[in-house]
Amino acid sequence: MSLLIPRLIPPYYGGVALTNDVIAQIKSMVVRGELKPGDRLPPEKELASHLGLSRSSLREAIKALDVIRVLEVKRGDGTYVTSLEPKLLLEAISFVVDIHEDTSLFEIFEVRRILESQAAGLAALRATPEDIVLLRAESAAVAEVSANVDQLVEHDVRFHQMIAELSGNQYLENMISGLTSRTVRARVWRAITQEDTVEKTLLEHEEIINAIEAGDHDRAIGAAAAHVSGVEGWLKKAIPSDSSASQPR
Repeated sequence: MSLLIPRLIPPYYGGVALTNDVIAQIKSMVVRGELKPGDRLPPEKELASHLGLSRSSLREAIKALDVIRVLEVKRGDGTYVTSLEPKLLLEAISFVVDIHEDTSLFEIFEVRRILESQAAGLAALRATPEDIVLLRAESAAVAEVSANVDQLVEHDVRFHQMIAELSGNQYLENMISGLTSRTVRARVWRAITQEDTVEKTLLEHEEIINAIEAGDHDRAIGAAAAHVSGVEGWLKKAIPSDSSASQPR
């Protein structure tokens, strides 16, 4: 692949600033279409020369872009642009959530409330009768495991992810998936089972399904927002009794 890039940055900057500039230039190449999904980057020496960089600086930038799944380093083969699909690029969100799930927990729930309610609204406009059957089957199956926290967590993840998929918006779906923390969900379900309100929580799931089945956009948004708000309330009750919750991981 021929690469003609002006030397837009000086040969030397300090540390992080230089790495960020290299990342910006490679990103710009992707945005302009000079590098497309699946393309192999030029050899390290050639690319570093065209960018006016040391090879070590280029390596640092490539490592960073590999972490966020823009590039993929294949040992013994080369470095490639990934598929750049939303699911791949938004994986980093889950990493951020897992790190900050205690220190920024309620901010994450605010975002969840916004995104999941809108996903439910879109699902109400797009779900087919077959989709409703699958949602009801998932809801019915959980009644048999209502005393098992681990299985309740798995149900909760599947249920909300199914609705996110029905939104028909890949970016929305994958952002919601990235905000899913099984640790937090387990803490919530433990609180709910201790308070003996599992049935009420599952009835809220049913209300969301009913709104989606009715094709009622506004009702689905309201039902999903109320559900996430309720979960947030249970979590606020649970945190004071969980000393580990106040300590960042």
